[in-house]
Amino acid sequence: MSNWKTICRVDDIPRLGARKVTRQSGGDIAVFRTADDKVFALLDKCPHKGGPLSQGIVFGDSVACPLHNWTIGLVDGCAASPDVGCAQRFSVKVEDGAVALDMAELAQPLPAAA
Repeated sequence: MSNWKTICRVDDIPRLGARKVTRQSGGDIAVFRTADDKVFALLDKCPHKGGPLSQGIVFGDSVACPLHNWTIGLVDGCAASPDVGCAQRFSVKVEDGAVALDMAELAQPLPAAA
């Protein structure tokens, strides 16, 4: 069974925007909110050149990287074709307006390629 850490309220994340969460194991997490209030979390690093996804423009269930405009899917973290690569995803739970991340995932170190 997972342990969840509440990080904010849904309303604390700008609609069509993101909030950055710093974790002790390294690598910030970008927590995104879509126009219809769905919440997703990805490593705050584009798979292309490491751009800060939290500073990108959210549209639909995607975010545009602010550096080179790569489209990254919020559901799976993967770049839209013809681009390739994926940003690490994190599990998110929203309950009664509170956004929580899985503590076990938060504690994992960054993958070597990240």
